[in-house]
Amino acid sequence: MKKLLQRLFTPVAALLTLGSAGPAAAKGPAVKPALWAIADADTTIYLFGTIHVLPEKYQWRTTKFDRAVEGSGQLVVETIVDEKNPTGIVAAMQKLAFSPGLPPIAERVPPAKRKALAAAIAKSGVPRAAFDNMETWAAGFLLLGNQFKQMGLQGGQGVEAVLRSDFLSDGKPIGELETNIEQLGYFDRLSEKAQRNFLEGAIMEVPSTKKQFSGMLSAWARGDVAAIARSFDKDLESSPEMKQALMKQRNANWSRWIEDRMTKPGTIMLAVGAGHLAGKDSVIELLKRDGYTVSRVQ
Repeated sequence: MKKLLQRLFTPVAALLTLGSAGPAAAKGPAVKPALWAIADADTTIYLFGTIHVLPEKYQWRTTKFDRAVEGSGQLVVETIVDEKNPTGIVAAMQKLAFSPGLPPIAERVPPAKRKALAAAIAKSGVPRAAFDNMETWAAGFLLLGNQFKQMGLQGGQGVEAVLRSDFLSDGKPIGELETNIEQLGYFDRLSEKAQRNFLEGAIMEVPSTKKQFSGMLSAWARGDVAAIARSFDKDLESSPEMKQALMKQRNANWSRWIEDRMTKPGTIMLAVGAGHLAGKDSVIELLKRDGYTVSRVQ
């Protein structure tokens, strides 16, 4: 079972945090992903919205951002996923991703979408029987990861992976807001209806997914937070349950973590998915409602 899980889920490890092809590289002065800071006399927390998977050699860093990284003594991410040593994610999947007595995977999508599901499964190279024993959200993860792979997107090129490498090279500690199993638990606790909604989204034709991601990537690269918020609102409008569980609940948890961390001295870089820092229910807005001043640095 462990070897099967490693084969199934290592390619989608970077998708844990919901981040997808766009242009081969971003260039020029317009590239300025949004960066904020919250600070008091002895504490500074930089808040950076990320894209979890990116095309190879995508250029997104700026001098201002690099200065913030250099001045930070610790990196904190949503959850630590090491694609080179996926023991943690494999163990979490082993615990949560499979259940006995599930209906065949084909019965978990509408009849009109079964052909698309069969095609997606065939492209994945994973035996159909494995999907029949997989919980619906986990099947969605695997198929979405395969879509990203087809589009030339890599978790190893994603912002978190790059930042982890930087901080490890400098001997700086890396923390996480959620463990692998805690984060996957949000998906695992979704109703079957919401999980099936997620699965249907994961079997969309690649050109459609590519167009959506390209728009999202462009908005992120130029720091257009309003466009990012609109994109996430559109993606989640068909499932209020997913929006509540995957965005609102986690944003509330993370804003409380930040407020607690502000009581301790030091400078840290907090890097989480860009959607969590955009919109009226974002971490940024929750902090402002609690009386904190959050300044846009970039």
